[in-house]
Amino acid sequence: MADEKNYNDGNREYRSDLFSMLLNEKEYALDVYNAVNNSDYDNPDDIEIITLEHGVSLSIRNDASFVLDMSVNYYEHQSTYNPNMPLRNLIYFVEDVRRKVEKEERNLFGKTKIKIPTPHFVVFYNGEEKRPEVEIQKLSTSFCKETDEPELEVICKVYNINPGNNKELLKKTEVLRSYAYIVENIRDKSKTMSLKDAIHTTIDDCISKGVLCEFLSKNRRKVEKVMNLDFTFERQLELTRKEARELGREIGLEEGLEEGREEGRAEGREEGRAEGLVEGRIASVLSLLKKGKITLSEATEELGIDETEIQELLQKDNS
Repeated sequence: MADEKNYNDGNREYRSDLFSMLLNEKEYALDVYNAVNNSDYDNPDDIEIITLEHGVSLSIRNDASFVLDMSVNYYEHQSTYNPNMPLRNLIYFVEDVRRKVEKEERNLFGKTKIKIPTPHFVVFYNGEEKRPEVEIQKLSTSFCKETDEPELEVICKVYNINPGNNKELLKKTEVLRSYAYIVENIRDKSKTMSLKDAIHTTIDDCISKGVLCEFLSKNRRKVEKVMNLDFTFERQLELTRKEARELGREIGLEEGLEEGREEGRAEGREEGRAEGLVEGRIASVLSLLKKGKITLSEATEELGIDETEIQELLQKDNS
């Protein structure tokens, strides 16, 4: 797991939060898999967890991935809605397949067809923004030119696991149900006490009520640490977005950055207004970056461009 300094700086490459801790347990991964797929596998040893021991050099990484019955499953949780999951999942899968081919020394140019596991991508959303109960995200919606027959597609299913959503799914899986319960309780308790106390009290309550009792008792110190880091990071991102919206208004974006991102793309917008919204958004993000309020990686994710382009924008802005 990343140390606390790197984590709070936005480096989530080797992030290990409660969700990923849970799904790195074969028994728990199998529990969630059976619930999602309406299956009844009963041997946790059939699960092959994909680890990071090989030293992946990616700025983004999924929370949990494992192979079962020749299918590779990428499961991730989100406290903030992200429309780019199909693209991220494509990166995960391609990287894993590349390593597999290299490890097995397979010949991509040979006459023998190379078999690869069938991929499945699932996200469990538990953020505070209101979202549908189930969403289907497709990579093809990100293509610059729309097409009815995409030659490359990635489909990601997003389940909302906030209270009142997907009740039937949560009934089938103790792991997801318990995870959702823990997160909701920490959020609720942190309104009247410190985050540290909210996490500590929630874990006490869970152990006394038998909610993941064995896991929490065994891993208490690590769980408290990663939950504190996770919620701190979540709050930091929210504060960053709030400041970005305020800065946007200061330079003339009356409706803020979020509305600029959504409405600026809508058909029929006046060209000048659209350009103004984009320029304002870029200026706000660069301002936050120069002030040290966000990291370079966060700026690239916010603007959807690579680090080289960010550096070029900074040079132009300073000239």
